[in-house]
Amino acid sequence: MPEGHSVHRIARQFGVNFVGTAPEVSSPQGRFAQGAAILNGREMTDARAVGKQMFLEFEGDHWLRVHLGIYGAWDFAGEVEIDPAIQIHTTKFGRGRLGQTGMAGVVEGPVDRAGEDSVASIGAPRRSRVARVHMAERDRAEATNGAFPPDPVGQVRVRLLTETVCADLRGPTACEVLTPAEVDAVVQRLGPDPANANTPEERQRFVDRARRKRTPIGLVLMDQSIIAGIGNVYRAEMLFRARLDPHTPANSLDPAVLEDLWDDWAHLLEIGITVGQMITIDGLEGEAYRRALAERDERHWVYKLEGTPCKRCGTNIVLEEFGARKLYWCPGCQL
Repeated sequence: MPEGHSVHRIARQFGVNFVGTAPEVSSPQGRFAQGAAILNGREMTDARAVGKQMFLEFEGDHWLRVHLGIYGAWDFAGEVEIDPAIQIHTTKFGRGRLGQTGMAGVVEGPVDRAGEDSVASIGAPRRSRVARVHMAERDRAEATNGAFPPDPVGQVRVRLLTETVCADLRGPTACEVLTPAEVDAVVQRLGPDPANANTPEERQRFVDRARRKRTPIGLVLMDQSIIAGIGNVYRAEMLFRARLDPHTPANSLDPAVLEDLWDDWAHLLEIGITVGQMITIDGLEGEAYRRALAERDERHWVYKLEGTPCKRCGTNIVLEEFGARKLYWCPGCQL
């Protein structure tokens, strides 16, 4: 499932390419036809993410809420501008090939051969005759030549189209039009998100919510009502970095430990948003950094490294079923 950094990257792309325009909104699949009719031709006035959920505001107090879930993904096509604050990694295409504008975010460099940063990362690979940027858990620029807009590929729930840019959504868990009050109700159910407000007040809100839980901290970090955006990768890596046993009840932890978890989440989230990779090993430079971009195992401490020696202490990394999800941790460093 896409974690918080991916959704923030997508929201920023909508901010650059769609906010201030009045896109055509349609539902090639047909399942969102009624919602598309409401939004069609209205100006998009805002794009924001809270944790794993994205909200697009349209004139007339209409909001499109999207939760990608496990299989959802956005594909951008056309003269796609890349937010200069983020990076799209590509080895195949250089500057100027992804549409005609705004290539500041495209970086020539290594791409994960295991699938991260690839078109095939979530959902079926999509081929077209125009430039595409596939944005989900992982994203990458891909360019070909041809007509615009492209034909819808697969089950496109909603398409947003301007004269220059097209965005297709497939496979989301949630895609609905909400009122401002309904958006507020959704946001109020979510925990704080440091990408939106990394303040002492929001950090304290996380600490207070976590300290009310007797459940293990390894479950609390995945609870979107306590802290928004953390998924399986960041959960495992944050607990390792904090040397915390995932089974420790959250209410038994010192508030300073929880504050440190918040600060580390803010740090890792900013890296994920900017780089587009969940790099959780600090201090990587030169060749080590290039390997981390290309190989998942080189940028994580424990995630999907079960049975291999811990990079820090040499104890074999453990995999266990934990709250119906896979948990990776080191019994040597985290006990």
